[in-house]
Amino acid sequence: MMRYSTLLFLLALAAVLSAQNINIDLQATLTYPSQNLSNIWGYASGSNEYALVGAKNGLSIVNVSNPGSPVEITQIPGPSSNWREVKTYQHYAYVVSEGGGGVQVVDLSGLPGNTPNYHSYFGDGAINGLLIKAHALHVDVTAGYLYVYGSYLSNNSNGGKALIFDLNADPYNPQYVGKFDSNFSGNSNYVHDGFVDNNIMYSAHVYGGFFSIVNTTNKSNPTLVTTQPTPGVFTHNTWRTGNTLFTTDEVSNSYLASYDISNTGNIVLLDKIQSNPGSNSIVHNTYTLNDYAITSWYKDGLTIVDVSRPANMVQVGNYDTYPNGSGSGFQGCWGVYPYLPSGNILASNINAEGTSNGTGELWILSPTYVRGCYLEGQITNIATGLPLSGAQVKILSTNVTETSAATGFYKMGQRQNGTYTVQVSKSGYVTYTTTVSLSNGVLTTLNVALSPVGLPVELVSFRARAEADDALLQWETATEVNNAGFEIEHHAGNNHWASEGFVAGKGAADQPAEYEFRVPDLPPGAHFFRLRQLDDDGKSALSEARAVMIGEKAFYAAFRPSVISDIGELYLFSEKPAEVYVEVFNAAGLPVGLSWEFDLENERVLQINAEVLPRGLYFAVVRTEQGGSVLSFLKI
Repeated sequence: MMRYSTLLFLLALAAVLSAQNINIDLQATLTYPSQNLSNIWGYASGSNEYALVGAKNGLSIVNVSNPGSPVEITQIPGPSSNWREVKTYQHYAYVVSEGGGGVQVVDLSGLPGNTPNYHSYFGDGAINGLLIKAHALHVDVTAGYLYVYGSYLSNNSNGGKALIFDLNADPYNPQYVGKFDSNFSGNSNYVHDGFVDNNIMYSAHVYGGFFSIVNTTNKSNPTLVTTQPTPGVFTHNTWRTGNTLFTTDEVSNSYLASYDISNTGNIVLLDKIQSNPGSNSIVHNTYTLNDYAITSWYKDGLTIVDVSRPANMVQVGNYDTYPNGSGSGFQGCWGVYPYLPSGNILASNINAEGTSNGTGELWILSPTYVRGCYLEGQITNIATGLPLSGAQVKILSTNVTETSAATGFYKMGQRQNGTYTVQVSKSGYVTYTTTVSLSNGVLTTLNVALSPVGLPVELVSFRARAEADDALLQWETATEVNNAGFEIEHHAGNNHWASEGFVAGKGAADQPAEYEFRVPDLPPGAHFFRLRQLDDDGKSALSEARAVMIGEKAFYAAFRPSVISDIGELYLFSEKPAEVYVEVFNAAGLPVGLSWEFDLENERVLQINAEVLPRGLYFAVVRTEQGGSVLSFLKI
């Protein structure tokens, strides 16, 4: 009976733990009695996959080809140390440790049948025999150079600066070729970790709290390009994909951060994200694969973050390898490796949870990669049209909250798709609530104009749509005070606003009120509408403009993507040859000076350069004799 009860308890516990883990499944674990684990890497040859595990007593090589049944092949002995890092180049592994031993080079070509050959390299040339120990390393696989970080030379001449070794002639016997001889103040010259590709190094200066970008083309004299502080001012590791650099800060309440490095003269912090906001958890190492960041978070285990929109990172997966621990502290998951051909992720736990110090764990996990659901837009003042900063945008029934920036723009997202209620609020303004439909991999744009508290009329929505040759206008107010009514104003792309009619207001009402107005028998083409709200005392306020297109359906147009920072594409199709006129208008219905006129044969893609435009909402109005379209896009 006791065994049965215990089994029920374990099954229930497994169900609870499984519910906490999202889009990552456990395949197996392998325990290391009497050994802590540190970082981890991987290697594949033919159909075989291997975990290269930094264990206390040396490099452990584990066959994980059958992920449900990992088997240790051998352990390459090394100095006893709780810090061991490994990277690979071709069929060689390079290992460093805080315990000494220089750089250990391991030939993996004989796996799985033969025990690998290995030797320790202590430097040559200008540092012949001087390289004692190091903290981390990375290989520039494009150029064929090994970079060793946090190194200690026996003559005490280096201070942890990055050392560079040539692997091109003989990867088994590296050749020292230079170092990044920086001249920062204090102990900021110490490089804790880094990423290098094609002779550009992104080094993490943990004690300086910044990363540096360094051109290492001239190995004997690398050139500093720039530096950039990171959010936690304790820069632990860096990893780059395209024009985006990702960093981690190894401190309590830390962040995974993303930066636009396309212009090294103006590096921009794009976004920062936490695995478990409010828990004070500590991030450690991050790596990217196919626009996902796979990151170890000590007590929170590991996470998968969708970084395809690096200014709007969304966590889409996690697995807690230390489920009964949380918050600050250096227990749990040290490192991850996501690059095996099978797609499986390797992770290293420093110690198995609930055990005494010295029982490390290798975890083999299977991820399911999904894109996030993105919600972005701009918050403005409905009375002035100016952007509002500090407005809180919240997806109700979730913990997803964002605050608008000085430009009024906000960016947020979540993993789960569906229909959600979104609330936008700011002190001194009427709270706005609406529903949105969110889909994985799809950007949903929600622009909101908030009404200041105390306005005679609090307009919460204004919509316009075409019905045959008519335009149907619908709007809603939250409250009204001394509201005489609404004058409907219209122009057909010529910027000459004219009145189409008047709708009397409710006067004074503290309940929502709905209005509707139809403008009949409009000619084909683009039509803009706005509301001029009139008070009893004669004062007035204008709404944002709305646009509709009246015309035949023998014509099709689409603008992609709907949110741009520079170039957008206008796709055009017509069943018959047509003369096409395209013009761009702002949210007030005013032309911005961008227009095109051309003959269209079947289809065409028109590139629209929005770099010259201020941030905001715009309409691309397309006119032909057969019909047309009004397409909105957001410049960020």
